[in-house]
Amino acid sequence: MAEGGARPPQSSLFLMLYALAWAGGTIAYIPFLTVLLPMRLTVLTGPQDVSWLAYATFGGAVAASLSNIAFGWASDVTRNRKGWITAGLALTLALFFMISRAADAITLIAAVMAWQVALNMMLAPLAAWAADTVPDRQKGTLGGLLAFAPATGAVAGAVVTIPGLADAEGRIAMVVAMVAFAVLPVLIIGRPGRVDSLPHEPPEPSRPEAHQRRILLTMWAARLAIQTAEAALFAYLLFYFRAVDPAFRDADAARIFSLVLLVAAPLALATGRWVDRHSRPVAPLVACAGLVALGLAIMATATGLASALAGYVVFSLASTIFLVLHSSQTMRVLPRPERRGRDLGVFNLANTLPSLVVPSLTLAIVPTFGYAPLIWLLAGLALAAGLLLASLPSQR
Repeated sequence: MAEGGARPPQSSLFLMLYALAWAGGTIAYIPFLTVLLPMRLTVLTGPQDVSWLAYATFGGAVAASLSNIAFGWASDVTRNRKGWITAGLALTLALFFMISRAADAITLIAAVMAWQVALNMMLAPLAAWAADTVPDRQKGTLGGLLAFAPATGAVAGAVVTIPGLADAEGRIAMVVAMVAFAVLPVLIIGRPGRVDSLPHEPPEPSRPEAHQRRILLTMWAARLAIQTAEAALFAYLLFYFRAVDPAFRDADAARIFSLVLLVAAPLALATGRWVDRHSRPVAPLVACAGLVALGLAIMATATGLASALAGYVVFSLASTIFLVLHSSQTMRVLPRPERRGRDLGVFNLANTLPSLVVPSLTLAIVPTFGYAPLIWLLAGLALAAGLLLASLPSQR
């Protein structure tokens, strides 16, 4: 879209404050969904915790999918991104305390679904705000900065679960404090220059809206493929490594996961800056999709822990860089400025649908055939994503 080239660049301060706020959203859900919620369900349901966690995950994913679209659209209609972000932040933090006081599993799941709605009240307009304000020639750098968010979430999860540091309610309070610390600065002192006024104008004749939608659909399908692979490995990584080496521990998995995220962040930032300098947003995505497929192929054929770890490192680095750069580059091809929030919400389905599909896919393959066929299937999806993106013309 030409408007990206017409706007002056945003300040480094605003980009960093925005990335910090995005990390705050990650801090809100990674420690909670991966550690605090399962622990709370274990206290409330005992040996039935796995089943109840599946219900909570499914209900939360549905609530997140629908609310992300709804609040993205609402921020389009009202043209007030910051107001919705602020309201979503306040409700998210309040619902954390309601969750910590839930007395039974049903109440807890209802509170989790309400929390997902509130969280997406914050995240949907926050994503659209970047599309409004960051010109195309800085979107690679933005994507690289966003790569620090998963690492920040992983570190936050490690901190709040330090043995003896805090009880269950204390851990929730720590997450609340970290989220507020991360998100509030951009709302209070963030001053993006020349904010896009979301004009109601037809698309450029040089790139008709139907053509833009075809590009967006290709981008969506590619992300869905990579996100499905990432979701499957995220959920079942420990089980896979234990199938390769029964002595592998959960602490080992956590350390490897955190280390890879920390390494991926600066690599993504360097790649994003390369994209901005050379105006080639698609090329790194194609390369990363190919590396994702390569890493999965190594994992599928691994005969020992060393080769399995090597394959996972290649996969995880490439998929992390792909997903963060893909998020920022998607903003370049949204068909209409006045519908950015809604369109990004629809696009977000590529992030939430895999969490609904992966459990059934895994249960259909792994118990009978083992992990190798599942991982080969995921490698095929990654390869298809790369081929889809390779078919796109270079986007400027």
